[in-house]
Amino acid sequence: MAGMFIGIIFGVFLIFLAPLLLPLRFSAVITGMALRIAGALVIVFALASTSFVYVPDGYSAHLFRVYLGYSLPPGKIIATDGEKGPQARILSPGFHIEPLINVLYTVDASKPELSVPQGKVGILIAKDGAPLRFGQTFGDPFAPELGNEMLDAEKFLTRGGQRGPQLSVLTPGRYRLNHYLWDVEMVDAVEVPAGYVGVVKSNVHAAVDFGTLKASKPGSCEPVGGTVDHTSQHIDAPIVPVGCIGVWEKGLQPGKYYLNKNAFRITDVDTKAQVWTYAGGYTAAKISLTVDTKGEIVQDRTETNVPIEEHNADSAIFLKMEGWDVPLELRVIAQVAPTDAPCVVAGIGTLKQIEDRVLTPSIRAITRDVAGGTYEVTEPKLDESGTPVLDEDGQPIIVTVNRPTRVLDLINQRPLIESEIERRIRPEGRKSCVTIREVRLGEPAIPPELLVAVRREQLATQLAKAFVQEQSAQQQRVTSEKAKATADQQSQLVQAEIEVQRSVQLAQAARNSGEGERDKLAAIASGQQKQMEVLGLDATVKLRQFELLLQFAENHPEVVAAMFNNAHKFVPQVTVGGNSESVGGLLSALLGQIATQGNLQAPAVAANQPVR
Repeated sequence: MAGMFIGIIFGVFLIFLAPLLLPLRFSAVITGMALRIAGALVIVFALASTSFVYVPDGYSAHLFRVYLGYSLPPGKIIATDGEKGPQARILSPGFHIEPLINVLYTVDASKPELSVPQGKVGILIAKDGAPLRFGQTFGDPFAPELGNEMLDAEKFLTRGGQRGPQLSVLTPGRYRLNHYLWDVEMVDAVEVPAGYVGVVKSNVHAAVDFGTLKASKPGSCEPVGGTVDHTSQHIDAPIVPVGCIGVWEKGLQPGKYYLNKNAFRITDVDTKAQVWTYAGGYTAAKISLTVDTKGEIVQDRTETNVPIEEHNADSAIFLKMEGWDVPLELRVIAQVAPTDAPCVVAGIGTLKQIEDRVLTPSIRAITRDVAGGTYEVTEPKLDESGTPVLDEDGQPIIVTVNRPTRVLDLINQRPLIESEIERRIRPEGRKSCVTIREVRLGEPAIPPELLVAVRREQLATQLAKAFVQEQSAQQQRVTSEKAKATADQQSQLVQAEIEVQRSVQLAQAARNSGEGERDKLAAIASGQQKQMEVLGLDATVKLRQFELLLQFAENHPEVVAAMFNNAHKFVPQVTVGGNSESVGGLLSALLGQIATQGNLQAPAVAANQPVR
């Protein structure tokens, strides 16, 4: 500006004053004309130097009018009709020619273009424009047909753009903005993770275009769901159509969304199955049974503190059953359906709050009711003595009875108790827009005193069976060893068996022989008795003696032959009488002599006795 004024003053001097000051020896006409032309050129150059602007690439030139303009109306900040002050129009990169632009305006060509990086959102705040309507928090979104044209300050201000926070945002990219009009705040984009639903709580009533979720500006914002269901006592959760102020009936699917977080509050609701574990926070006792070397059962009691793990929903549930305090561990699988996610947010807030404030107390109360109350169970019908009653086919009659829950039912009737707890908890979950998928009981910390008798009986029974098995095995071993030894002595056993059979046969033969001899002697005795009756006792004896001698001579002829061959050698020592029995007497004497001497020498015959 100062250069321009200096140039103009110098040009005027050359045109009007310089010719008058020149010496006369110079040609006044020629010299005056030349100075006037030079002065005019200086003035033109001075004016031209203020009539162009060069804007570098990546920048924009902002104009602030100083001269020859009207003042801005009250409430306006940016001029759209050439008023003095900040101008709505800006100059893009390049060379711009405009008469006296540098005189009438202050030109700032150092404003860089705005760059929005990936994963970020530019929140726009307009410093000028129409005022917001009553109850309105954010400016109306840009019309879809205009798009980024609304970033042009002149169009924004002349087409109804509103002052204040804008509902429309800048997505990743480069933008040429009028910094007199716009302030931009960079925030992170909204990303809904996989397995979640983004529930939208809107602060504006406007049309919506979030890619997967689009809706025109609704005419009515009456609640469309989540009202109280008096039959099921469903939670009161007013939900409105998409585009209204409040919690929308539809949520955002997993993905990235570029929106104004101040206008739309997104709550991520986990739609995956949730496992709520109630465990720990008690002392577990245990009685161990062992068998010593004497075969006696020995008891050993130990106690262990079970802590509450960090990921547990709560501690174990303590039950009062048959006078015992029994800690029961429980696992509940719950899930929020994507269509129920808005109900969760509108009714309570988050799934964690539902777990802590609503369902955990209900689960604990229902579990205590079932375990401490009664339930239906099918079991055999028993008579007065406790014996199962049988039907015509000999099968036990099964009946359904409603009886109090016992401690050991936590083990023996686990499926029935689980089903009963699950049946009662599911309606409580539906009241809070949560679906209970499954209820499973953990290992109950049953007092070991209740189980020790059963375990001792089982152990004793097993020991008895083991003893029987050991005896059977020992007997089998003995039998095996005996069979092996028998096989090794098979030949001796066969021989011994043959000898036994032979001895039996010999004994039988001896018996038969004895019986025959007895019969023979009886017959002989009978015959001799008859002889004795006829011949007399002495004659009978002698006759028998003679028969025996003849039998001996018959059986041993070599004795008789030797006797006669050596008769001359004998010295008579026996006197044989000369009677009618001299021959018998002689033989008797000879044989008696032989028996007495034990040799075969012939007896000597008395000389005075003749031999007949």
